[in-house]
Amino acid sequence: MSKIKFLLLSVLFLSQNIYADGAAAAPAATPGGAFGGLMPLLIIFVFFYLFLIRPQQKQRKELERQINAIKKDDTILTSGGIYARVIAVKEQDVEAEISHGVRVKIAKSAIVSVLDNNKPVTPEVVKK
Repeated sequence: MSKIKFLLLSVLFLSQNIYADGAAAAPAATPGGAFGGLMPLLIIFVFFYLFLIRPQQKQRKELERQINAIKKDDTILTSGGIYARVIAVKEQDVEAEISHGVRVKIAKSAIVSVLDNNKPVTPEVVKK
């Protein structure tokens, strides 16, 4: 983290002194003052927030909402790629059936998505 801070501060301060040929003779007026040097950093931060951080936060909140709303007979997908039907819901885990008669405990943190039971699954046909 300190390397990143050092890099950002060095770019900020050194970029203003690159063209300091006549700095001793006449003081250079930077357009926008000190705020002009911070403007590119602010633009980059806003870009990252709008296109990376915010959508990821929305997606995480939606998954948390789905996991908290899990009920019996819902179909879930685990991070290991296993589809299972929920039998019982507890605080930190769910009991699920992955095959007829095969029940497992799955941590809620390992659930990737809750699938819609009303939507029929149709196989995808790949044409070459």
